Amino acid sequence: MKRLLIVVDMQKDFIDGALGFEGADKIIPGIIERITEYKKNGDEVVYTLDTHTEDYMNTQEGHNLPVIHCVKGSDGHKLADELKEILSDCRFFEKPTFGSMELGAYISEKASDISSIELCGLVSNICVLSNAVIAKAAAPEAEIIVDGKLTDSFDKELNREVLDVMKGIQIKVL
Repeated sequence: MKRLLIVVDMQKDFIDGALGFEGADKIIPGIIERITEYKKNGDEVVYTLDTHTEDYMNTQEGHNLPVIHCVKGSDGHKLADELKEILSDCRFFEKPTFGSMELGAYISEKASDISSIELCGLVSNICVLSNAVIAKAAAPEAEIIVDGKLTDSFDKELNREVLDVMKGIQIKVL
């Protein structure tokens, strides 16, 4: 059985763009180390890209978070420069909202061959949480893991709280 690493939304708009926040870039070196470790062991690495269109402000998310970000084709939609090369050979999932149903279906198809699923990236209390819940539902017997040093949020209190919530739904928090 193999492990799966999901790198969530490590895009420019979440690091130093429209929704960037202080410290977001600090998790990049650790994520690179984790990707390297997974690849070296022959495990799989995938990533997600928050992906919106020009009509973002007309969506439910746009009404609740009125900051245009991660518009497909924009600079903010791109991966952090430091991650482009190391993720260039990995499968990715563009998602129009917090969680990726396409990623969930992919995990579900492989569930019997997956021993653990680890998530890292941004933002802990939104997209990391959403995709962790989807992963847990898609592969209920796989261990789901989130390393608190490899995720973060613009709201440090919410970041701490979401890590506690994840423990409550049987996600292993390192």
